[in-house]
Amino acid sequence: MTESITCTAFEGARCIASGELKDVALAVKAATGRDGGASVLIFDDRTGQLVELDLRGSASEVLARLAAQETGDTQPPEPASDAASATRGRGRPKLGVVAREVTLLPRHWEWLNAQSGGASVALRKLVDAARVASEGKDRVRRAQEAAYRFMTTMAGDLAGYEEATRALYANDAARFDSMTAAWPVDVREHARKLARRSLDADPVAIV
Repeated sequence: MTESITCTAFEGARCIASGELKDVALAVKAATGRDGGASVLIFDDRTGQLVELDLRGSASEVLARLAAQETGDTQPPEPASDAASATRGRGRPKLGVVAREVTLLPRHWEWLNAQSGGASVALRKLVDAARVASEGKDRVRRAQEAAYRFMTTMAGDLAGYEEATRALYANDAARFDSMTAAWPVDVREHARKLARRSLDADPVAIV
């Protein structure tokens, strides 16, 4: 099952729902049902990307489609053939390892092969260490990108947009708040909410 998605829906510059995707979907369906010409945009809170929903049919049908999307393919896996089982035999279980080509210079391969466990183990350790080291920077970058996507869609034509974008990437919270102060309330507050995930980050953790 995939991670639960939280999102926020806007009808024009007004926020009409925020929370889990299923709850927002029902709120959007109700809004568009009341006003067939309503223009509603739904944003993924994690990424700032637009979310497209199939709102046809009843509320229960909408929820059923969302549940199917979240759980993915519900078809049971095909049983392994006797031949495949015999070939696999005993030994260590498969760990989801994916084989791909890696191109390195001879001195790199020489160093890797000399490490305990060989090249594959050494590469995994290096990748894991790099992931931990860059976790803070990656988190800030993702937060900046989410805020930027939302701002571009909802505030790209508003006064202060360009300066607010510069402040976002410069990690200047005071400047960001100043440049967004005159924006429509709901747009401003959601932009600030998304931006805070990077603007309030500990600078030491992302050096």
